[in-house]
Amino acid sequence: MFIKRVCRQLDHFKVRYAVAGGHAVALHGAVRGTVDIDFVLNWTEENLCNAEKALRQLGLVSRLPLTATEVFANREHYIRDRHLIAWNFYNPRQQEEQVDLLISFDLTGQRVEKVKLADCEIPVLGLDELIAMKTASSRPQDLLDIEALEKLRK
Repeated sequence: MFIKRVCRQLDHFKVRYAVAGGHAVALHGAVRGTVDIDFVLNWTEENLCNAEKALRQLGLVSRLPLTATEVFANREHYIRDRHLIAWNFYNPRQQEEQVDLLISFDLTGQRVEKVKLADCEIPVLGLDELIAMKTASSRPQDLLDIEALEKLRK
């Protein structure tokens, strides 16, 4: 399972992360299909560099010709002027294996829950934090996700 491989690799490189996006919605218990796996990180240069190394060792490549050091140093510019919210990595041999590192969100200080997936515990952005992230985005799919997540609270 791709998500388990990525999480184990990030753990191996001691990356501080949590699953976000559609996979987080599904791991919280709502029905949701998605291809790419979104991750939020504690926003430090070391953590971002370790995440890049982990993903590259899995055979994933950056869709943009950037390094972690460049993304870290130019984060505000990329968000404000290039409207880049995620740094995408993909497997050239299996296009459906995609990871987005969300650069517009810092995991530092956010609540993370551990969700059991087979023989693996996956760190997932907390329910309230995930709803807040999706509320800020307000894309049509995010609004549907919020509705599904709110039902889980009840």
